[in-house]
Amino acid sequence: MDVTLIYIVVIVLMVLASAVKIVQEYERGVIFRLGRLVGARGPGLFFIIPLLEKMTKIDLRTIVLDIPPQEVITKDNVTTRVNAVVYYRVMDPSKAVVQVEHFPAATAQMALTTLRGVIGQVELDEVLSERDKINKRLQEIIDEATDPWGIKVSAVEIKDVELPEAMQRAMASQAEAERNRRARIINAEGEMQASIKLADAAKVLNEQPGALYIRTLQTIKDATEEKATTVVIPLPIELMGVLGLGKGKDNE
Repeated sequence: MDVTLIYIVVIVLMVLASAVKIVQEYERGVIFRLGRLVGARGPGLFFIIPLLEKMTKIDLRTIVLDIPPQEVITKDNVTTRVNAVVYYRVMDPSKAVVQVEHFPAATAQMALTTLRGVIGQVELDEVLSERDKINKRLQEIIDEATDPWGIKVSAVEIKDVELPEAMQRAMASQAEAERNRRARIINAEGEMQASIKLADAAKVLNEQPGALYIRTLQTIKDATEEKATTVVIPLPIELMGVLGLGKGKDNE
């Protein structure tokens, strides 16, 4: 009789132990009663009806999903490998359990196929230069697809874009050619600006007869400061008139 009582007490304690549930602050317990959804409970300590109710814990913290590198052909027929990371969290625990079989795997597959589809619709230059725009587009598509599951996708970031070596060499050559083109344009613009300034200076010197003489004297001073033994300075015809060397010929 005592042994039977002990068995009964043990069974009762086991049943009571199975009825006590503790859910952490970042978790929720989704309760099913005879197969029907009751709702989500927690956090803290609560009880369920043994043998009639079943609980599934759902983590509400942000989950970081790393998408492995995917080989994708872009819109301009360039083969590249792209990997990304997805940040999401469960907003409705009941939907995450009822609406989809295994929400982490489902979200991962949705993110993978979306990444391949979006990258395949854009050109390589857009992937490299407009990454923020593509990240936003990926986030919107994945978030819309997982919303019925009670999941909120907060961000999607493309981490790396791997290019074939031949494409890397071609892009390096293109970048070098672009830099050379810009350098030539800058040099040409500099020459044009310098020619405009010289034309303005020549106009001023032509309007003021004494200005040419003063400029010539300044040139002589600059040349003789270097201690040169021989200094050759061309004298313009205008300077001859200023110095009075042409008056004799005119008088004749």
